Amino acid sequence: MKNIFLITAVLIGFSLQAQNTISGTFSPAKEYSWLIAYQLKPGTQVYAADTAITNGEFNLKLPENALQGTYRFVYAVPQEVFYFDVIYNGLEDIQLHFNSDDGVQFIASKENIIFNTYFSEINRIEKELIAFYSNTKTDIKSYRRILSNYQATQEAYEKNSEGLIANQFIKANKPYIPSKFESIQDYVKNRKNSYFKTLDLNNSTLQASGFLSDKLTNYVFTALPLEQLEKTATEKEIQANISTVFENLGEASDTYVFHILYTLWAQSSESGFNDTADFIYANYLKISNAAPANKDIITKIEIQNRLRIGAQAPEITWIDGDEERSLSDLEGSKNYVLVFWSSTCGHCLKELPALHKELQAYKDVKVIAVGLEDDKLTWSVESDKLKNFDHAIALGKWESDYAELYDINSTPTYFILDKNKRILVKPESDKDVISFLNEK
Repeated sequence: MKNIFLITAVLIGFSLQAQNTISGTFSPAKEYSWLIAYQLKPGTQVYAADTAITNGEFNLKLPENALQGTYRFVYAVPQEVFYFDVIYNGLEDIQLHFNSDDGVQFIASKENIIFNTYFSEINRIEKELIAFYSNTKTDIKSYRRILSNYQATQEAYEKNSEGLIANQFIKANKPYIPSKFESIQDYVKNRKNSYFKTLDLNNSTLQASGFLSDKLTNYVFTALPLEQLEKTATEKEIQANISTVFENLGEASDTYVFHILYTLWAQSSESGFNDTADFIYANYLKISNAAPANKDIITKIEIQNRLRIGAQAPEITWIDGDEERSLSDLEGSKNYVLVFWSSTCGHCLKELPALHKELQAYKDVKVIAVGLEDDKLTWSVESDKLKNFDHAIALGKWESDYAELYDINSTPTYFILDKNKRILVKPESDKDVISFLNEK
């Protein structure tokens, strides 16, 4: 059954001073060499410690003044992908095993074992309930058994975790459990309406983890009507969910609210929900009190917005003889290729002549080559060898207006546009340009 919430969770934050050992094994041993621990804080993380992984084994001690809470263990790059989280309470040694197939398994740690076991059990029961609805079963006895098990499991873990950091998350994650049989439509509606009942978004302990961002992302993108919707209608529902999240964030700090909304923006952008990404940026991020302190993120969003697939390519102008020409005024070609290059770039001097030769057979493709240069001397010589290209020059090289406008960090950089000058693709090389044009 679609659009029924699947619950994921990460961990926490408290404070107490102590020191205990975190040790374990990695397999396959030869694939891992180093481990870095970061303490999670509301909306951010800070370095705590690191250690080598030798023959698949590690032993790490956090600093003596390390606070209780969630620690993110990064074992490869990119670090936002290759990590697992550990609850550290300063009262117990932790032993674990990690392998590339099953992830992390805790061998010794009451906190982590009860935390992970709870979410494993509660998700298993939830899937059982989803399966009941998906199979359109009408066996009320089986339905009641599932609900009874659901309720008993939640209550048991709340009781057994008393005094542990994990208890806060187990209580906050308490699912909606019907008191009697109800249709799938009513179940989905009631689950959505009760989603924030036990979820305190202003709790700093919950904020100092990935738990809330996972829960809120889950709500925004899965608390949707059961019926199939067109993309525009789906995005409207998602945007309404975002507004609900914002309202429920209440007294949370501007910094944390910004973090959550940026997380939602990133997910929207990655999922191709561009209208929703724009909605978040315009209505929340751009006008946030935390925006000035997050200037790099705002700049990143603005760059991605103007250069994303489907966006109108930013304007470029150049002088051709006595005439000023512009990208927007070009007509008559099926595709336009923008290439940002430099006459002092060795790769460019190999790729552009090759591309120039290949494209002689493509009569419906126009190339605009933008030279990022310190002066016109070598550019004039090299650009004159590429007579079938239109040539623009951007003096100032990496600091030039066009390098900033198109976020150019290396040369050559390519963009292929459609006949209306909308960005279709960003090829990695001259060969990729030809490959794309052949597919068209």
